[in-house]
Amino acid sequence: MTRSWMQRNPWAFIDCGDVAAERLQCIDEGKDISPLADEFDRLEKTDMYSPEAQRAAGELLDKSAALPCPGPLEPSGLAEIQALAKGGPDMPLPVGEALSDKFRGAWLGRIAGCTFGKPFEGRRKRMIGKYLKETGNYPPTHYISYRGVDPELIRECGIPDWTDRICHEHMDYAIHDDDLTYPLVNLVCFRDHGKNFTPEDVASAWMKCLPFGAICTAERVAYRNLCCMVEPPASACFRNPYREWVGAQIRADLWGWVSPGKPGQAAGYAWRDACISHVKNGIYGEMWAAAMMAAAFATDDVKEVIRAGLSRIPAKSRLAGAVGNMISLYDSGASYEEAADNIASRWNEDLGHHWCHTLSNAEIITAALLWGEKDFARTVFCSVFPGFDTDSNGATAGSVLGIMLGGKAIPENWKGPIHDTLETFVPGFGTVKVSEMAALTEELSRL
Repeated sequence: MTRSWMQRNPWAFIDCGDVAAERLQCIDEGKDISPLADEFDRLEKTDMYSPEAQRAAGELLDKSAALPCPGPLEPSGLAEIQALAKGGPDMPLPVGEALSDKFRGAWLGRIAGCTFGKPFEGRRKRMIGKYLKETGNYPPTHYISYRGVDPELIRECGIPDWTDRICHEHMDYAIHDDDLTYPLVNLVCFRDHGKNFTPEDVASAWMKCLPFGAICTAERVAYRNLCCMVEPPASACFRNPYREWVGAQIRADLWGWVSPGKPGQAAGYAWRDACISHVKNGIYGEMWAAAMMAAAFATDDVKEVIRAGLSRIPAKSRLAGAVGNMISLYDSGASYEEAADNIASRWNEDLGHHWCHTLSNAEIITAALLWGEKDFARTVFCSVFPGFDTDSNGATAGSVLGIMLGGKAIPENWKGPIHDTLETFVPGFGTVKVSEMAALTEELSRL
């Protein structure tokens, strides 16, 4: 293992960012890391491109994993999660074309929200607001403007040049993104294995459909573990500093889409997926989002949808508290601007652990759904404007609302530029018709 090889393939190894994230993750879990403080300090500043440094970092991650965890009771096993959740019955569905239109709304809403948020990924709230205002799209009525925009504004706000492909002045189709890839990967798994699919089946779908270089954080670590024969659910926690980050939450959609009106089933499916790469609130985020999407097929009440999601996770978990905080703020009469400021006051957008955490992004999604008031453009805006994981939050909020509204009710400015076409790199799909994916999803929901 040479230094050159490690530098050319950094994602295959432990780096300083992994060590820093593990420190913060342990603190979140209530662990006393003082016995390891010197080792954290040293390794966060160490050149990691040597076998010796890799061994030392691995040993530190093993030690931190073994520390006692006195935080709230937050299990990762499905039976234990269900025992601490309120639960609830299945929900009655519309029939015929009204139901079919919700599957189209699911795909279109996710694609539109992701596509709007994608150019702003990694940008700060002030940059997003400045760019939208100075391009005359605040609050937005369409996708980002790019052509003809002052190059200095583009540079100052950090808008990438590939945005030209998805700007409202010129978009031929939705381009690929991990937030749009995972629904297809999960569709492959569900199509091939049906309702009795296992975490191992999902892991195999990853190996079949996802190149290692295309995945990030918790998924990257889990993929690496799988390649080293660490099976689920151990693949989620072995040397994985990102185990409560947002990656599982962005994978929730397909499980909700194939479980219309069945939040419990959706959450159970989501657990089988999430346990590969996440623990505790990382798992709850996917279960919450999947259950919301299942409920969105059956009701147009936003709070009922959010609470259906909450009913499937531990009622006293940190995620339940974070989502509940947003509901309380909304019920108190606070404005959306006050909600966005509240989020920013508690989560540091300059800190990767906060920027990509399940809790911070779940709060943003909740706020978007509540203050979006079932207006698609406003909901997408509210999910992207605070920053953090903009494309993921736009995708999740867009999916939930897209189901509630149905495809026909999504404004033309948002669905038209997609041209019913999604670019993917998933084997066997390539560039696909969104309408065909919606029809296939509806078919699979009848299994």
